Amino acid sequence: MIHLTDISKQHGNRMLFKKASFQILPDSRTGLVGPNGAGKSTIFRLITGEESLDAGEISIGKKTVIGYFSQDVGEMSGRSALEEVVAASEATVALGEQIRQMEAQMCEPLEDDEMETLLERYGDAQQEFEHRGGYDLESRAQAVLTGLGIGPDDYDRPVESFSGGWKMRIALARILTINPDVLLLDEPTNHLDVESIIWLENWLATEFQGAVVMTSHDRDFMNRLVERIVEVAAGTITSYSGNYDFYLREREIRRDQLVASYNRQQEMLAKEEEFIARFAARASHAAQVQSRVKKLEKIERIELPPEQKVIKFEFAEPPRSGDDVIAIEALAKTWPLENGGVKPVFSGVSGMVRRGDKIAVVGVNGAGKSTFLKTIAGETEPTGGSATIGANVHSGYFSQHSMELLDPKKTVFETVQDALPLQTIGVLRNLCAAFLFQGDDVDKRVDKLSGGEKSRLVLATLLGRPLNLLILDEPTNHLDIQAREVLLEALQKFSGTLLLVSHDRHFLRSLVGRVFEIDHGAMLVYEGDYEYYLEKSGRDHRLV
Repeated sequence: MIHLTDISKQHGNRMLFKKASFQILPDSRTGLVGPNGAGKSTIFRLITGEESLDAGEISIGKKTVIGYFSQDVGEMSGRSALEEVVAASEATVALGEQIRQMEAQMCEPLEDDEMETLLERYGDAQQEFEHRGGYDLESRAQAVLTGLGIGPDDYDRPVESFSGGWKMRIALARILTINPDVLLLDEPTNHLDVESIIWLENWLATEFQGAVVMTSHDRDFMNRLVERIVEVAAGTITSYSGNYDFYLREREIRRDQLVASYNRQQEMLAKEEEFIARFAARASHAAQVQSRVKKLEKIERIELPPEQKVIKFEFAEPPRSGDDVIAIEALAKTWPLENGGVKPVFSGVSGMVRRGDKIAVVGVNGAGKSTFLKTIAGETEPTGGSATIGANVHSGYFSQHSMELLDPKKTVFETVQDALPLQTIGVLRNLCAAFLFQGDDVDKRVDKLSGGEKSRLVLATLLGRPLNLLILDEPTNHLDIQAREVLLEALQKFSGTLLLVSHDRHFLRSLVGRVFEIDHGAMLVYEGDYEYYLEKSGRDHRLV
């Protein structure tokens, strides 16, 4: 369907990949992985023609329709949400109009050969129209929008009235609705809640018949959908036949094998070079020396890819708090509306957070999870009830808003130093490195950082302080898989108390031991881990 053959691409002085090849076959499911900046998004843009190759060839089947979802959704205005989604299928709509015109022509008297040609064109058009889902275009657009969290009440809302995150969902719905032969999805789970991610997971597995190539920071999502991983790293493209977990295991096996081959070759080269050096001046060994020199010149040297540095940082033991960390009693919150009314978020919420708890706060989109954390953290006053913080509790709060509070003129190191003024330079550098700020990265100014880098910086300043209660609202947003694993390991070792909202199921499954579910304004408490919650609540809609 799509063949990438001996492709090379360079950005400035950096060679992304050289003479690399892989194929996208019909109905295949491929995960594209690699470090930030390795060239994953570049591959998408090369396939769509937004960028050109330096060398090599990309061949695409003549009638292949490609749908590309990227984080750059562009401008949206002048249409309702539903109209915006349907408008993406203009080629299908135009095909439907051609079919109607041909049907009208058939009612007119025509010569036999003209009618035969018309019928042939009509049959081809009908087949293509059906393949593109033209007969149920609007109902499919509605189903996709609803699955992504935009229900019937919002179909007719102007697109410009939606926030950036919701516009992302509309942009994703546009691409899914055109029913392409190949879906290129660049981080489709960003800005989606768990319910929408599960819906998308099931839709791609059961409804969509084409090929999928995706990048995703969501490990569960990748594992459940892909059957092959294509890694873009160290100037090469490498394929692995399996899901993301298989790729991690197989990559280590291949690297161990490569290191063993490299060591054997280095031993052989050392022996040959020692022989050449010892006997180079002896005429009696001239032929042997020359033979070995030529042999060495022909040997293809094994190169080891640069090993990614992983810094281990031991976080300071936080001070011990009292056993009762937060006592929540009939807590309620409403938000004022412009018309003078109020919007109830939750009410009558009660529960106890105990020392050492790691609690996931869950609920459908709009249930009030973030507002609940904000109220607990003291960032907003409750409308009713109370959340009483226990003895000797020192809390830290993270939300997406936390990143906006960073001083844009300060460097990474200065920001961490401000948060931990009593620590030595060595400790601060190790903390930065633990959150993937290594070498010159510590001197980058905040206003030059990406969203993921800002998240890591705020989390580093939180986890480096002597806090015994962490309240984290979507800490995994903007973080790639490696950064999520760094954060996960740090929180697993954290001996204090944790309240967490996250849509990363692997993260929740690996971390929490209790679940608070906000449902229809009230709170249900599950005394078990995330798997226990899924089973007891009946919310486990994962693929079998």
